[in-house]
Amino acid sequence: MNKERNIYLRIFSYAAPYKWIIALSMGASLGVAGSDALIAYLVKPFVDDLIIAGDLALAQLVPFLVVGIATFKGGSRYVQEYYVRIAGQRAIQDIRNALFGHTMQLSMRNYVTTSSGNLMSRILNDVNMMQSVLAEVLITLLRELVTLIVLIGYAFYLDWRMTIFAFVVIPAAVVPAAAIGRQIKKYSRRGQAAMGDLTAVLEQSFSGIKVIKAFGTESQEVNKFVRVNSRYYSFIRRTIRYAAATSPLMEIMTSIGVAFVLWYGLNRVMVGAITPGEMFSLLTAIVLLYTPLKRLTKVNNTIQQALGAAERVFEVLDNAPEVVDAPDAVELIECHGQVTFDRVTFAYEEDPVLRDFSASASPGEVIALVGPSGAGKSTFIGLLNRYYDPQQGSVLIDGIDLRSLTQESLHQHLALVDQETFLFNDTLANNIRYGSPDADMAAVKEAARQAYATDFIDELPDGYDTMIGDRGIRLSGGQRQRICIARAILRAAPILLLDEATSALDTESEAMVQKALTNLMKDRTTFVIAHRLSTIMYADRILVLERGCIVEEGTHQELLGHNGLYSRLYEAQFRN
Repeated sequence: MNKERNIYLRIFSYAAPYKWIIALSMGASLGVAGSDALIAYLVKPFVDDLIIAGDLALAQLVPFLVVGIATFKGGSRYVQEYYVRIAGQRAIQDIRNALFGHTMQLSMRNYVTTSSGNLMSRILNDVNMMQSVLAEVLITLLRELVTLIVLIGYAFYLDWRMTIFAFVVIPAAVVPAAAIGRQIKKYSRRGQAAMGDLTAVLEQSFSGIKVIKAFGTESQEVNKFVRVNSRYYSFIRRTIRYAAATSPLMEIMTSIGVAFVLWYGLNRVMVGAITPGEMFSLLTAIVLLYTPLKRLTKVNNTIQQALGAAERVFEVLDNAPEVVDAPDAVELIECHGQVTFDRVTFAYEEDPVLRDFSASASPGEVIALVGPSGAGKSTFIGLLNRYYDPQQGSVLIDGIDLRSLTQESLHQHLALVDQETFLFNDTLANNIRYGSPDADMAAVKEAARQAYATDFIDELPDGYDTMIGDRGIRLSGGQRQRICIARAILRAAPILLLDEATSALDTESEAMVQKALTNLMKDRTTFVIAHRLSTIMYADRILVLERGCIVEEGTHQELLGHNGLYSRLYEAQFRN
């Protein structure tokens, strides 16, 4: 119960900035509730004075009263719904912005353990489900609760004995309604989790469409989607089943209440205790108050669904980033490019990937890292980018521990060219200036020239304004890589990280990219990870890693003379 209350409070804390809009809506709710109470009140003179006594003057007023009450109620309902929906939509917008902003701050480990499809589902589907609490539910709660309170007050004022008869059935209806709500919450949460899996399948299928087409596995992917979609349906079907039981339950219980009121009321009329108009007026009030009661029961079902979604959203918001700026973190204003790994030990889980690892690079030096898969090369790049913090030891730039620097200022002095050549569905110019948004067109073109990208850019119909598609799908592998290099050149960062930058290229493209990389590496401290040893033969130093340790270090020629691991790797690669 405390957990649910905390979730309610957290949801409505996002609506707090819009309290005056909600207050205006609440004021309009009084108009809606007052209209229903006025209708119940007017039944008495309508029956006693008009139908029984035949008051013709009153009959002339009836059409005006009907139109007037309907107009006032309709205007009040419009103001109430419009403003509460506006408040709800703004609060939902704030929640979605906060959720996305928080996911951007999460550490890389979180993205390794959580699929992007699952995160997408929480930001889109779960927040949409929460919208029902901050919009639809607020509308119904405000209007129906106020209406219920006003009608109950009027009913007790008119005849408290008959009203008590009407309320006998309410506790009997509340218990099963609450049980239904709990089941709806349980299956709704499971359904939202299944929707996350469904979104993940979609995201992977669309991202990997080339592989799917190449291997002819379309039917396999369709079967996977159908399987996950069926699982989602199984949970939603149970949610629908429980929700569908709510209305019949309330209909039966309210009919029992109305039957009690009629039986007791007719007996009171026969003995002359009340007039027929008073009985029908009270009966109208009872029938009218059952309507908001039934709507509130349905709202409880919606709330339970939204609570399941809210729990998933707040799970993400409560997931604290692993890597954060220290309270006294300083900005790295000027970076010379001195990099030091001092006795670093790091493990993703239990087994260390780097063990008591020490290495250094002087400003402008080119350091290559080679070794078998799993030796710790990419982990080296990740630690220097501060995707993770080491469990032991420290990583330093210009003698300053990375944990003492702000992450933003650190990344301003780093440039990464990754093997995954990620480009955005935007123009070529905007992809090049990504990370340097203030760069003018002349700087963009100069970066492209140094990256040897102008030859194919100039041939495109729209040149630098060409939209390159999702992940740069309209470009070849070598073209994408050169755009990434141009992006790094424009960044002008003193420390450059090249992680298998030519691994996926053919010989011709690799030669072009190598020329671009030569321009990029000029006057920068550069760390190169490469499986193709031909690309790092001219490095100032080569570090040979195995099982998280440096087993050899030297120039290309020195290492060949050692007849160690590097020599074996080189021989295996160039044997033919």
